[in-house]
Amino acid sequence: MIQLIDLKKSFGSEEVLHGISRTFAPGKIHGIVGNNGSGKTVLMKCICGFLPPTSGKVLVDGKEVGKDIDFPDSLGAIIETPGFLPNLTGLKNLTLLASLRGKIGAEEIRGSLRRVGLNPDLKKPVGKYSLGMRQRLGIAQAIMEDPSLLILDEPFNGLDKAGVSQMRQLIQALRSEGKTILLASHNQSDMDILCDTVCEMDAGHMQLITG
Repeated sequence: MIQLIDLKKSFGSEEVLHGISRTFAPGKIHGIVGNNGSGKTVLMKCICGFLPPTSGKVLVDGKEVGKDIDFPDSLGAIIETPGFLPNLTGLKNLTLLASLRGKIGAEEIRGSLRRVGLNPDLKKPVGKYSLGMRQRLGIAQAIMEDPSLLILDEPFNGLDKAGVSQMRQLIQALRSEGKTILLASHNQSDMDILCDTVCEMDAGHMQLITG
C-alpha cells in the first residue's frame, strides 16, 4: 500500500506538488494522467525515494520513505529514459544491476528479458538498440527482482502497436500476480484498458477521476 500524506515538493520558490494526499490500494493498477510538467514524474520520484519531499510523507507498507527506509524494499521502477551502459549487451547491463543487491541470479535475469520479448543471448550492445528495445530492457530491469510494487512512468514510449499490446498484456499479468502498479501514461486508452483507478495531475494537484 502507498500512502501520500499532504505531500509537497518545491524547487526553490516553485512548488511542484501541492499537498497531495492519496492512498493507492495494493494489488491494483493505478493510473496517473497529466500533461508534461504536471508533476507526475516528480511524484513518482518522491515515492521511490529519489527526491525528498519538502514536507508531508510517503508511506510504503507503513514505512516512511526517507526516514524508516531510503528506498521501498520491494520496488521496481522505470522513470524517464532508462540509462544503460551502451557498450554492453542487455544481459550484461542487467547482470551488473542485479549484482548491486544480490537478490537474483542468471536465470531470473534471462527470464525477465524473455518476458518483455528480448533475446537474452542477443550480442548487440545496448547502444545499437532501437528506442523500443531500450524501453523493453527498462521494463525487464524493473521486473527482474519480482518486486511487489512497480512504478512505470510512460512505459510504452518508443513501442510500436504490437509492442504496446504485448506490454499491456504483461502489466495485466503482473497485476494478476498480486503486484501493485502505478502507471503514468499520456494515452487515454492505456488508462481505459489497464487501470483500476485513474487520477489526474494538473499543475501539481491530484484529482481522482475513476476508481
